[in-house]
This record gives sequence, structure tokens and C-alpha cells, in this order.
Amino acid sequence: MMEQNDHQQRRTAEQELEQSLNQLEGMLNDENLAEDEETQAEEITDAELVDELGNIDLAAFEDAVADIEQYLQEKTK
Repeated sequence: MMEQNDHQQRRTAEQELEQSLNQLEGMLNDENLAEDEETQAEEITDAELVDELGNIDLAAFEDAVADIEQYLQEKTK
């Protein structure tokens, strides 16, 4: 029973990590697309840069980092 619970917790943590990594990958892909567009543009202004950085979903990024940290902690136990 205890092993099954541990297995389920690991599986849940693995799924959460995978989901977080997928979110992070999507964010990075979106950022790369934005960078490609920027290289085609003449020059980006500071105001445009601030606007672009404001579009990053900081909460989702922080959640992904937290999930990765939790996964690593569980893996090193």
C-alpha cells in the first residue's frame, strides 16, 4: 500500500514536471519567435522591450521553476 502511494506521488510529480516543462518550452518558443521577428525589424526601442517583457507570464514561469525544484528534491531523496 505504501509503495503504491509512493508510486502514485512520483507519477503525479512526474506529470506536473512534464506539464511545467511543456509550458516553459512553449514560452521559450514564443520568445524565440519574437526574437526572430525583432531581427527582421530595424531596431526595438526601450519602451517596446518593456512591453515585450511584460507579456511573459511570470506566474507560469515561477510555477514551472517551482515544479522543477520540487522534482529535483524528490529525485535526490
